[in-house]
Amino acid sequence: MLAKEVVQQLLGDKKYLAKKSEGQAYAPSNIALIKYWGKRHQALFLPWNSSVSISLGDKGAQTNIKIIQADQHQIILNGNPVSSDSMFYKKVKNYLDLYNNQLPFIFEIKTVSTVPIAAGVASSACGFAALCLALNDLFEFGLSKEQLSILARLGSGSASRSLWDGFVEWQKGTEENGMDSLAKPLNVEWPEFMIGLWCFNTNEKPISSREGMQRTVETSKLYKAWPTLAETACEEMCVLIKKKDFNAVGALAEANALMMHKTMHDAKPPVNYWQEQSTSAMEQVRQARKQGLDVYFTMDAGPNLKLLGQKKDLERLTASFPEVDWVSPFNQVM
Repeated sequence: MLAKEVVQQLLGDKKYLAKKSEGQAYAPSNIALIKYWGKRHQALFLPWNSSVSISLGDKGAQTNIKIIQADQHQIILNGNPVSSDSMFYKKVKNYLDLYNNQLPFIFEIKTVSTVPIAAGVASSACGFAALCLALNDLFEFGLSKEQLSILARLGSGSASRSLWDGFVEWQKGTEENGMDSLAKPLNVEWPEFMIGLWCFNTNEKPISSREGMQRTVETSKLYKAWPTLAETACEEMCVLIKKKDFNAVGALAEANALMMHKTMHDAKPPVNYWQEQSTSAMEQVRQARKQGLDVYFTMDAGPNLKLLGQKKDLERLTASFPEVDWVSPFNQVM
């Protein structure tokens, strides 16, 4: 099935009319504790394994969208017009093209992102989730959040998880059309849980997540074991989150991230997002843990680290990692 057919199946054949002059929505970025890495279907963004994430509260994307009379879409990111020749513009246009039968319009899209773009902090996740939700606000699709999760997934796989605050599980699904590959909240409130963003390099990464993912799947021998191991880890992580077992959650998240990067390093040629600072930061976390501080790291497709900590340790965490921006995800939840 084509992605356009998925949109048509969800929205039906009718052409939607705008319910207001402008649609708007906010979506938080999310950090995967059990990673999504590898697609079983490229165009539909269907993953080989399920994944679990934690959303980042007020770190995300705010998008406003309206219909305009013009020859092409106008995209403005953080106050700056985006060139139609850029990869960012093309990704957004390709996503909007999926809706052509139901939404035959030209749009002006203004997005403000509070996370670095293309630096491994899930900017595409919150960006496409906010765009999907803004379209829903403008046209009132009448879909459930789980169905909107499918639509968001067609822009970026991780966007399926950015429709909720807190902990979210993206269920891989098994159907060929992807209608059962969607995210759902775990509905666990854990005010002690904190995420630290350690962003020492906010430049756009040289290898996109999509490129790195595809190369890993196609050429890494180590990747063959990944889907089964990651699926098992996902099931275990959901149990540990519900138990609020912080050290077990942190240890599993750290091990899963390192396993993902091992599969990348085994690709031909290797996909390496690590920098000298990445390795140094990992060692700092390990040393702090040896000194009795409960802190763990995870790392996505980029050089920057995300730390897992607890509110009761915030003073020590801040002293040990002064460069880290600590986020309390559950300040905004429930």
